[in-house]
Amino acid sequence: MLKFKDLITVDYAPGEPDEIKYRRHRKRRAMDETPDEALSMAQRLKKARDFKRNRAKIALGRKRAARRVASKEVLQKRAKRAARNKILLKLTKDIPRGELTIARKAEIEKRLDKPEMKTRIDRLAKKMFPLIRKAEMQRKRGGSSE
Repeated sequence: MLKFKDLITVDYAPGEPDEIKYRRHRKRRAMDETPDEALSMAQRLKKARDFKRNRAKIALGRKRAARRVASKEVLQKRAKRAARNKILLKLTKDIPRGELTIARKAEIEKRLDKPEMKTRIDRLAKKMFPLIRKAEMQRKRGGSSE
């Protein structure tokens, strides 16, 4: 049986203006969404406008992140991305992602999202992790990254 207290909405950020609460809520919702299909042209253009509008904030965030040593999770993400790119190059016979057509990219992304490819990517990422970590340490020491 429901009680009266169950029906009351709780204000989790008391004292904050409604606009800020709303923005925080929208940002959190946007972060939770994980797209499982390719963006349409309109969505792509909207994202481009959003990035252009927020480019100063994004640049500032990048600068701050560059000053810090990357965490293990970030390094794992980088290793996974590098492994994915390595397999992509193998599938396209060394044609970089930028030179592929959108349709070809979508086709390859679909192939890379299959479970057997994901296991291959994970295995390769595990092998590449020490290399990625070494590159990060080299970058932080200020050594040449050649």
